[in-house]
Amino acid sequence: MIALHQFIDPTAFAIVGGGTALVTLLRAPFGDVARALVAVRTLARGRFDGDALVAQVAVLGRTAQRQGVMALDKAVITDADVRAAVADIIDGRDGEAVAAMLDHRRRARIERHLAAAEVWAGAAEAAPAMGMVGTLIGLAAMFATMTDPGAIGGAMAVALLATLYGALLANLLAMPIAARLRAAARCEAFERARLVAPLAALAQRETPRRLAA
Repeated sequence: MIALHQFIDPTAFAIVGGGTALVTLLRAPFGDVARALVAVRTLARGRFDGDALVAQVAVLGRTAQRQGVMALDKAVITDADVRAAVADIIDGRDGEAVAAMLDHRRRARIERHLAAAEVWAGAAEAAPAMGMVGTLIGLAAMFATMTDPGAIGGAMAVALLATLYGALLANLLAMPIAARLRAAARCEAFERARLVAPLAALAQRETPRRLAA
């Protein structure tokens, strides 16, 4: 029977894990690496759904129509993009300007999300290479200790397990996270695009009122 402890080797793990982390830090800006680590928590939230925000924009439109655009200043808005758009509407910016601002924020958010995904994709690329490095180190140690039979087994374990760790780290952790982050970024970009038209229409509707006043 194969025991689990046979697949645990701290040296091989240190080579693969430490090497992958070092390569990732060298390849990506520290801010992107930190964002990639934080982004893992967002995967548990499920995909972004813009229905609630679209409904809130409709409510804001009715409020502005009944009470005036300045009443929107008291509205509780948790989403940063909608809050920024409402602030611009209150300031009198027209629909085109509001649409351009929302599009810029949406593109910037996509870039941040994709940068985080690229960090994990880079880790997926580096892990097998670090596994091969660990294998070469283990083989070198094995050949260097051919006269000591007791040391050959440990060196061979490093050589074999390093390859295993690299494959597992890439295919069971880093690559799936990168794929899910990319999918989440595409979904959120699509959902947030739904906010542009109603917010721009609200701005366009309120701008003539502000000018007439």
